[in-house]
Amino acid sequence: MKRVAVLTSGGDAPGMNAAIRAVVRGGASHGQAVLGVRHGYTGLIAGDFLALDSRSVGGILDRGGTMLGTTRCEELKSEGGLIRAVQKLREQDIAGLIVIGGNGSQAGAYALSQRDYPVVGVASTIDNDLFGSEPSIGSTTALDIALEAIDRLRTTASAHKRVFLVETMGRNSGYLALMAAIAGGAEAVVLPEIESTPESVAEEILDSYRRGKSHAIVVVAEGARLNAHSLAQHFRSRHQELGFELRVSILGHIQRGGPPNAFDRLLATRLAAAAIEYLASERHGVLIGIQRGAISATPLSEVASRVKPIDLELTQLARMLAY
Repeated sequence: MKRVAVLTSGGDAPGMNAAIRAVVRGGASHGQAVLGVRHGYTGLIAGDFLALDSRSVGGILDRGGTMLGTTRCEELKSEGGLIRAVQKLREQDIAGLIVIGGNGSQAGAYALSQRDYPVVGVASTIDNDLFGSEPSIGSTTALDIALEAIDRLRTTASAHKRVFLVETMGRNSGYLALMAAIAGGAEAVVLPEIESTPESVAEEILDSYRRGKSHAIVVVAEGARLNAHSLAQHFRSRHQELGFELRVSILGHIQRGGPPNAFDRLLATRLAAAAIEYLASERHGVLIGIQRGAISATPLSEVASRVKPIDLELTQLARMLAY
């Protein structure tokens, strides 16, 4: 019986557990034994393996986070770390590895594949900036959570006639902020991809008041140079001049927690099942994603060297709908 391993790495994302479940049960259907790696690449280098079977992954489909744990591992970026990782896999007679994670995780997967080890990646990041998959596991759940927060904040913003700055996650990608701004009816959005100034944001807010609005929502991506705190300081220093009260809400890791929605459960299941199929047929060195509604395989070399940009044309849509 062939043995394969699965690990989750980097930031956790709702749906990772659903992906682990599909790897284990898909492996069983191919007559493959599956070992889980605890704590991502850190656990791999340490040889921290856990035998998994269909019963051990029962009841995890609806859980957020990852039953295997996850870390960010600087050691894997070194030659010594890569050598130890491959050694641990070969010591356990593991024929292939499935890596569930985002950009950094798939860069590690590519580095392992460059050492002639069979690796298949599965696209998983709430940032949705991973090249090779249109949605990635966790991104739609994170967006739903951000949108629910915006809906709730708008209620109190309206009651008190205030401006709320809402900071979303996303690292250096403005995807979550832009999508949440459009779906949440925000009056302004600040993104890493587009330079903004406090004056331009203030003007957008004031313009919304001139059009008769009684409150405003500004969505700010965490990776934007003009972050929520600096904006808040600017607006408070000009409170008398601008004439509006302001509150800041940092959503933070709440976007990564909680159960995955239906889409992310289905996406995770499909991608992970395809990953085990690829390993079973001795195809590897690719990231499994979904593009135009169909399962796709993108070489890890491309994934590791590129970042998926946001559609900047959607910023025009956000401005138009804020009118």
